[in-house]
Amino acid sequence: MKIRTVAVAGTAALALALAACGGSGSGSGSGSSGSDSNVTLSIANTSGSTWTCGFNPFNPSVNGTSFGFVYEPLVYVNPLKNAAETPMLATKSEWSSDAKTLTFTIRQGVKWSDGQPFSAKDVAFTFNLLKKFSGLDLNALWSSGLKSVTAGTDTVTLKFDTAAKPYYYYVADQTPIVPEHIWGTGDVAKNPVTYADSNPVATGPYTIGNCKPQNIQYSANKNFWQPGLPKIKTVNYPAYTDNSPANLDLATGKAQWGGQFIPNIDRYYVARDKTNHHYWFPPTTNVSLYPNLKHSVTGNKTVRQALAFAIDRAQVAKVGEGGYQPAANQSGIVLPTYQDWYNQQAADQYGYTFNQDKAKQLLSQAGYSASKPLKLTVITVSGYTDWDASLQEIKQELAQVNIDLTVQDLAGPTYNTRIYKGDFDLAYASQTGGPTPYYELRQMLYSGNTAPLGQNATSNYERFSDPDVDALFKSYASADEGQQQEIVKEIQKSMLSEVPVIPVTEGVSWFQYSTKDITGWPTAQDPYALPAPYALPDVEQVLLRLSPK
Repeated sequence: MKIRTVAVAGTAALALALAACGGSGSGSGSGSSGSDSNVTLSIANTSGSTWTCGFNPFNPSVNGTSFGFVYEPLVYVNPLKNAAETPMLATKSEWSSDAKTLTFTIRQGVKWSDGQPFSAKDVAFTFNLLKKFSGLDLNALWSSGLKSVTAGTDTVTLKFDTAAKPYYYYVADQTPIVPEHIWGTGDVAKNPVTYADSNPVATGPYTIGNCKPQNIQYSANKNFWQPGLPKIKTVNYPAYTDNSPANLDLATGKAQWGGQFIPNIDRYYVARDKTNHHYWFPPTTNVSLYPNLKHSVTGNKTVRQALAFAIDRAQVAKVGEGGYQPAANQSGIVLPTYQDWYNQQAADQYGYTFNQDKAKQLLSQAGYSASKPLKLTVITVSGYTDWDASLQEIKQELAQVNIDLTVQDLAGPTYNTRIYKGDFDLAYASQTGGPTPYYELRQMLYSGNTAPLGQNATSNYERFSDPDVDALFKSYASADEGQQQEIVKEIQKSMLSEVPVIPVTEGVSWFQYSTKDITGWPTAQDPYALPAPYALPDVEQVLLRLSPK
């Protein structure tokens, strides 16, 4: 599974299965009958480890199997379609004239999966829970100006201390709503941060039918508020620790929905069934090296600048992802998707191109040479074969400038723990994006998203902190679109001057799908959601559109 947070071997996020029905680790394939009850969807997406069977939607290690499948947002905001909105648990929203107050009208007639009624009180409870337990506030809403959240009969009102329209995406789309009658009582209420949530009660299209370390089986929620949906009644999500068996299950039709890199995809996957096997890879965010800024070596800006010059991003993209992911650039702006936001002048000033001589010069200034090589370790997720290939190429390139890089493959949960707590020299990772480049940059650079070493950082894993950059992020909220672009261009200057993160490739939303037994998939012509099964909460939009053929 990839990070869309947190999430992605090679994209958005990390979120880090004996199949319950099929009897094999790859889950059961879909049936050929047109009856809903006879069609099972199987997902092939490498998790890097077996499942823990925890579904806490505020735990970045496991929320990729809960948010969208079982838990829902207030509104779905589509980053591929000019932030087009789909009302979910809220039917509408309205900003005050000064953009400091946001009021949602909450959908009536919704029930939790245990049959209890859902209400505006649950929504207000959820946001206030994030205030009480900051470890749940993955998007740093309460440290970004949120002042209060109150419930009316069928409304919820959020008040901010400044204009806050950019936070709408985090509030409406990126916050799963949880039930007060579960999360506000007993042992759960004492510490929801560590709550496993093994039997989640939620409002989404599925419940947990059965979970074992090798497979999660989702069953259609009988109390779901959208009549007749989902049409696919059973979903299997096997746990893959390596891309290869997942790719094989996709190629042979045992799985119908994929979300990872497949080498030579036209020959290996499409050619197996040219009529029904398809793929689409919309570009989303960056895959980057995260230097630990709190370590003495990687905290040295000169060393980080040397790394930025030493890596041939185009070659890494070619070797690691077969060219399906373009080379990234040091500004952190995905091109050409966000060309209007790109600070070309600043990029030209710093000139981060592949230049080994420049890298050697900088390393010499930092005290390293052929006789005294720099030794670093980078952590990655075991089984992400494209990341492994990319890092082996990076290792060879860095060796040419006297850097000895050790690549450390870790099981998914171990990787998550270490990157969140800052236990690394370098980490290979990807972040959540959004409707504009502001969102990914905020994930990477806003100090409210980080934490001291040993404590969990929600996204700013490298531990970057700059009051001037924080002020730019905060000023974005009250700016018009033209001013917002200028603010993002100013933020890019910190990416170029301080090199807090080193973008390597432009991550895509990996997506393979079979139309043999199931229809309704998103396409480039109908991009109704990010298509990867690890995209949160986009996965719900896909599941609700799918139908037996």
